[in-house]
Amino acid sequence: MSKPKRDLSKYFLPDMNKARKRIEQSKIITDQFEVPTNILNYGKGKKFHIRTYGCQSNVRDSEIMIAMLKMIGYEWIDDPFQADLIILNTCAVRENAEKKVFGEIGWLKQIKTTKNPNLIFGIAGCMTQEEKIVQEMINRYDHIDFIIGTHNVHRLLKILEQTILEKNTIVEVWSKEGDVIENLPDFRSSSIKAFINVMYGCDKFCTYCIVPYTRGKIRSRSKEHIIKEIQELIKQGYKEVTLLGQNVNSYGIDFVNENYKFSNLLEDVAKTGIKRIRFATSNPWNFDDSIIDIISKYDNIMPYIHLPVQSGDNEILKKMNRQMDINDYIDKINKIRKAIPNCAISTDLIVGFPNESKEQFENTLKLYNEVQYDNAYTFVYSPREGTYAATLKDEIKIEEKNQRLNELNELVKKYAKKNNEKFLNQIVEVLVEGPSKKDSSILSGYSPQWKVVNFKGDDSINVGDLVNIKITKASRFSLFGEIVK
Repeated sequence: MSKPKRDLSKYFLPDMNKARKRIEQSKIITDQFEVPTNILNYGKGKKFHIRTYGCQSNVRDSEIMIAMLKMIGYEWIDDPFQADLIILNTCAVRENAEKKVFGEIGWLKQIKTTKNPNLIFGIAGCMTQEEKIVQEMINRYDHIDFIIGTHNVHRLLKILEQTILEKNTIVEVWSKEGDVIENLPDFRSSSIKAFINVMYGCDKFCTYCIVPYTRGKIRSRSKEHIIKEIQELIKQGYKEVTLLGQNVNSYGIDFVNENYKFSNLLEDVAKTGIKRIRFATSNPWNFDDSIIDIISKYDNIMPYIHLPVQSGDNEILKKMNRQMDINDYIDKINKIRKAIPNCAISTDLIVGFPNESKEQFENTLKLYNEVQYDNAYTFVYSPREGTYAATLKDEIKIEEKNQRLNELNELVKKYAKKNNEKFLNQIVEVLVEGPSKKDSSILSGYSPQWKVVNFKGDDSINVGDLVNIKITKASRFSLFGEIVK
């Protein structure tokens, strides 16, 4: 016997039609976060656990939520079975990620039913911005205490207060274009590397992608707030920052009275003197020559660029609403390699887009053989309800799509190893991140080109040190070397 459906009218639910609109000018708000007085010490003696899925933006959102919970006394715990509060910070980019979250929701129910009936269980992140997903969560799972969206993370403590006082399921998901909230508390999961949000949202509306609906319109933070945040991190001893945005190189295009773009920001960040700068994720559409020029000009901007292309076929790109031409994309890659000879380049690729022909897929293989990427994140097309591509009838069988993915992945492996082997007998600078879990004498870190480097350590080396390593062995996944004194 199925559960009776709940009355959804009492909940603040998402609306995909509203999420698509791009009308209002976004605002920078500096006074919206506050700690409710009713729960100032509510977390004293209690533990919380946040499980994060998806991209770096979700990681950063989780860090902010951690900071909020610590403000009211909660302490982090790795084991969800020992927690008094659990939050799943979800990803909606692919169907498999959503299935995994639903599995976790069901599995974690046992904590509340058998171990801790007072457990508070919340859902956050991009999945909560999808109408049918939230409706399913409400109707299927009565152990969920609150659901919060991506636009109102700053209201987490307010929603927690409401959950505690009302003892009902609280759903608050805003389907707005988005604003920039600046007075948020801060927590960093690393003491040497930090994520910095520089812009939010996306206006590209690629036909396969749910992100413009779940993350809202493009809205950029002010350069003053960004630079101040980085200067504080430098004072605290941080060595590396990664500038984050759904389309990070679209930064600044939403400014009305200021001509200040991503290349300008990148240069100003470089001038702060931070040892290492990275950024993610770029759209080739807005990756102009000025960005290449700035990267080539400053040694502290790392020579690694993630430049998602999604397909090597112009017709498929048109159907994806990826407004670029493959020849133009290749020209851009060639410009990067000419200006930054030691630059590593990676990409994203989707195989099996609705009715992709064998010839169109082979154009993707052709592109990969020509560019010879350092790495690629490859996926079988996953329909996202609410996007245009999800309405297309698809005649390609999943077995064929998986076969194509395997064929593409063979190229990924081939060129990953080939590109790593170029570093044999070279000396690379490595930011030390810590010891291997299997062998504490083996240390690990990343080269400027985002290559994992393992090496034999000694007592003189600490986490956060920048050390020179001579590469003696290369595999597809990593490099191995020796310290150069």
